[in-house]
Amino acid sequence: MHPGKLIKDNLAMLIDLHNHSYYSDGVLSPKALVKLAFDSKCDFFSLTDHDSVDGLQEAMVESERLGLKLITGVEISATWNNMTIHILGLGIDPDNKTLNEGLNRHKELRAIRAIKMARGLSGAGINDALEKTQDIATTSMITRTHFAQMLINEGICKDMKSVFRRYLTGKKPGGVRVDWAEYTKVIEWIHGAGGKSVIAHPFRYRMTNSKIKRMMTSLKEAGCDAVEVVTGNSSNDEIILANKWAKELNLLTSSGSDFHGWPNQRVQVGKLQHLPEVENCILKKIVNG
Repeated sequence: MHPGKLIKDNLAMLIDLHNHSYYSDGVLSPKALVKLAFDSKCDFFSLTDHDSVDGLQEAMVESERLGLKLITGVEISATWNNMTIHILGLGIDPDNKTLNEGLNRHKELRAIRAIKMARGLSGAGINDALEKTQDIATTSMITRTHFAQMLINEGICKDMKSVFRRYLTGKKPGGVRVDWAEYTKVIEWIHGAGGKSVIAHPFRYRMTNSKIKRMMTSLKEAGCDAVEVVTGNSSNDEIILANKWAKELNLLTSSGSDFHGWPNQRVQVGKLQHLPEVENCILKKIVNG
């Protein structure tokens, strides 16, 4: 089976339900991103910017023009056990009042974090960090990825991994803790907006496997619908294990590249390994209700 494809009624469908535009920390406009998904032969595609639905209208217009099935989405930061995790909302109503109130609060937290990060980097001898980072960003949202790219552009670090290791996590100069909304509240926002909630990239967090499963269990108990089993960086072992836990916890599964489009990132839209058990894919719930 082709990577990333689902089989339904003897038809192959290519899905990618996790992608970012320049309305958060991606490079491309929503229009260009949808065109890339279309050119990559995606059948179903989702734009899931961090704490923002600002790019969805543009994406919807372009997807309708091209005949690409767009699943409205967002990736929301959340707090679990004093740690930051990400929860995708798929099939949401972008105009939902409660959802937007929550996202606007998170945007404020991001703006405050950016100022604190720049202050910390200044203490480490990196001057004008906020101004240089703002020059990289296309919209007003400044993320850790933007700071990371700035540090790479300045020749201070060679890649994303070294940036986060040296500067942007924990008690490092640019490490800033943010009190995002609790995971229970984020799930409520998504469900209130008519969407399905999905645990994003479970193996990306700094957790042991036992803690990852405990996190998944907590979210399932709070009403979470699914877990992202396949990402653009997933290993075979991670896919097998995430799928196993999804079955044990009665969670649906999802697949998304987490594409951002920066030149130093190798993830590509639609280039995904296949879901082990396609009958459990969250897409069916979103499309069929």
